[in-house]
Amino acid sequence: MSFNQSVIEEFRANGGRVGGMFEGGDLLLLTTTGARSGREHTVPLGYVRHDGGALLVIGSAGGSDQHPAWYHNVLAHPMVSVEVGTEQFGAVAVPAEGARRDELFAYVVERVPGYGDYQAGTSRTLPVVVLERSEPDEPVPVANLADKLIEVHTWLRSQLKHVRSEAGAYFAGRVPGAAPGLGLQLRQHCLAFCQSLEFHHTSEDAHMMPALAASHPHLAPAIDRLREEHKTVARLQSSLAALLGTIAEASPAAFLSELDELATELTLHLDYEEEQLLPVLAEIPFPPR
Repeated sequence: MSFNQSVIEEFRANGGRVGGMFEGGDLLLLTTTGARSGREHTVPLGYVRHDGGALLVIGSAGGSDQHPAWYHNVLAHPMVSVEVGTEQFGAVAVPAEGARRDELFAYVVERVPGYGDYQAGTSRTLPVVVLERSEPDEPVPVANLADKLIEVHTWLRSQLKHVRSEAGAYFAGRVPGAAPGLGLQLRQHCLAFCQSLEFHHTSEDAHMMPALAASHPHLAPAIDRLREEHKTVARLQSSLAALLGTIAEASPAAFLSELDELATELTLHLDYEEEQLLPVLAEIPFPPR
């Protein structure tokens, strides 16, 4: 058993408490999706809670000259799972940049001086990653599949609105004549939204839609339309995701245009899906019995 795995098992067995070198420290478990493998990986990390309540983790790798694997993973897949004590929740991992990163790193070092020693021992800038909770502090009870669909759709709508607002503010504040670039914060939120949307629609096509088509034949026309709309949304989502990789050459107008088109199509799609499916889904308990 690897050292990390033994810490993970002790953490989960003892409600987030561990002994040895981590005893008494603030420790969390971060589960990421592998940048190359696509498999889940869990690592124990020290954290510092910021004044605003956000959790900060440092890509120190013990002062190594290379970023840790989990940091590469969150750049490729920003949606992560966090375990603190007995609590587990989803989050978006957002590396801080520039002056904001320096401010947060100073905040961390003031509380855990060892990170300053790690930084002094390497020429790379240690990343400061903010784990932004992606779930409400007080979740609404989910009793059936209609409730679950509304929960997911509400999150997608809020994230889309957030990304659009963030994109507008980012491009409006960019210094004229400066080299184009997409801020890490905007990039991570946009990528998290695109990947979550893809997962949601893929899951619907693979599971929910076939089950509803079999049990409720009268929904066939609506399901056929929803599947076609999934293809349209997927094309727009892929186009937007591609812009994330080439934003240095793309104009703000192109990026915002793609985002606005996706927002329009997705909003119409979600509204129609709820109109057609919620009455039936309300009769199906969640989780299924």
